[in-house]
Amino acid sequence: MALFVWGRWRHDVVAMGALVVAVALGLVPGGRAFAGFGHPATATIALVLVISRGLANAGAVDAAVRWVMAIAMPAEARIAALVVLAAALSTMMNNVGALALLMPVAIEVAGRAKLGPAAVLMPLSFGSILGGLVTLIGTPPNVIIASYRAEALGTAYGMFDFTPVGAVTALVGLVFLVLAGPRLIPRRQRPRSPRELFDIEHYLGELAVPESAKAVGMTVAELEAASDGEVQIVGLVRRGARRSGAPARLAVAAGDTLMVEAGPEDLDRFAAAFGLALAADETAGEGETVVMEAVVPPRARIEGRRVGAIGFRRHHRVSLLAIARQGRPIRKRLAAAIVRAGDVLLLQGPAEVLPEVMARLGLLPLAERRLAMGRRHLAAVAAAVFAAAIVLATAGWLPIAVALAAAAVVLVVVDAVPLRDLYEAVDWPVVILVGAMIPIGGALQASGVTELAGDALARLAGIAGPALVVVVLLVVTMTLSDVMNNAATAVVAAPVALDAAARMGISPDPMLMAVAVGASCAFLTPIGHQNNLLIMGPGGYRFADYWRLGLPLELLIVVVAVPAILWVWPP
Repeated sequence: MALFVWGRWRHDVVAMGALVVAVALGLVPGGRAFAGFGHPATATIALVLVISRGLANAGAVDAAVRWVMAIAMPAEARIAALVVLAAALSTMMNNVGALALLMPVAIEVAGRAKLGPAAVLMPLSFGSILGGLVTLIGTPPNVIIASYRAEALGTAYGMFDFTPVGAVTALVGLVFLVLAGPRLIPRRQRPRSPRELFDIEHYLGELAVPESAKAVGMTVAELEAASDGEVQIVGLVRRGARRSGAPARLAVAAGDTLMVEAGPEDLDRFAAAFGLALAADETAGEGETVVMEAVVPPRARIEGRRVGAIGFRRHHRVSLLAIARQGRPIRKRLAAAIVRAGDVLLLQGPAEVLPEVMARLGLLPLAERRLAMGRRHLAAVAAAVFAAAIVLATAGWLPIAVALAAAAVVLVVVDAVPLRDLYEAVDWPVVILVGAMIPIGGALQASGVTELAGDALARLAGIAGPALVVVVLLVVTMTLSDVMNNAATAVVAAPVALDAAARMGISPDPMLMAVAVGASCAFLTPIGHQNNLLIMGPGGYRFADYWRLGLPLELLIVVVAVPAILWVWPP
């Protein structure tokens, strides 16, 4: 848990390392070390991700977006509709995927309303997280909690057993987000027009000074003055040595590299006016050259890598012009910068190459894409296949994992999920995390850790009753989920809930439901959920900004969810 909170290593690495240590100490039998990877919960989570990719590829999601965009309504109402749509999509598909699909559209709508991205992205992210509460497959913690109930009582939760509590909680949360969100979210970015919408206000770019450049011999102050204040030279590299601050009287020489802070268009005009060379010049001659902004999602292929080692130009034929982090330029040489989740990259390259490169690197575009690209005719087929799987699982004719596996196979056969995308659709770090943590959850029970926690909760129930225990379990789980992965939180908290219920002699259902709600509701930090980290760069948020909207939302969830749990699932 300490390593999860520290965040120095990725969650799947921590979980696998903990599993190895647990086996070495005899807490997990060697023959059961990898049993978690054959667990139905692990398979279900992976299959939901594949089906989510199929629904997105087939245009089923785009059809819903087109419907919302076609209805005449004020921009503020359209933003609210997109937040609700994000929640609705997340009930049946991966909420990170739902957010990624809706984020460019929501930003563009916010621009029409003369709002910055910060005003819309946090409600959109939180709305998609709330939607996951409603169904079994809406979020990994629900799948994990269902598997623990199956082990304890012999039957798992069904597809819609989470709905009564989850729907009420999500509905109240969405109303709060729509009404209070715009007032609680800080607006540091000025409202931008649609044309400017996808331009972070300032990037830190690098411009080379060739011998023929008009800038040779001019001072830094003269160059800045000639740009009418739109460009600031914040550094100069000469013979490998950086001169930070770029002294105003310093004359620019051939071979220098200028570190320039400016907007993308200003950067381009400045380079052209003074004969400076953008890195993108190396991609010239390959057809139409375009500039596009992209956000780095959690666990993208280039996350954690040094820019110079990625080889944007050498291996991918595109150029990285600049990086912005939390709405601010990274003030170091681009080649030495480490790419982090949530960063916004300004890429330039051939129009026919750039989209493919972004997909290969796992980047998400921040410009509205053309909807339903290429497979719109499969939208109805994909939706029907998925609906059939839900019916089969809900009716009890097939286990949920088997029904989803059948749906995934059909989507591959009809090419809604091409074979080349099949394994890329799976978020393997999450699968590794869950597979490694399930045996560790068993070790917590075998070693007596859950007994200690369960006994403490039982004593609390003897003093104040089961209702207070549900409150405490919900709040503690929610707090852990804000700093740990939600799936790991569910694996740790579920055995405690079961032990406490057994000691109190009550049904485990209210306790497990409290864990399910708490594990999924991570709104206080950008690290508690992938969605929160994904919006950090495009929204220009700071770490503390999440508290302003997240804390009252979490308090509201406790107030709403606890009575709903106790009414639907009495102790």
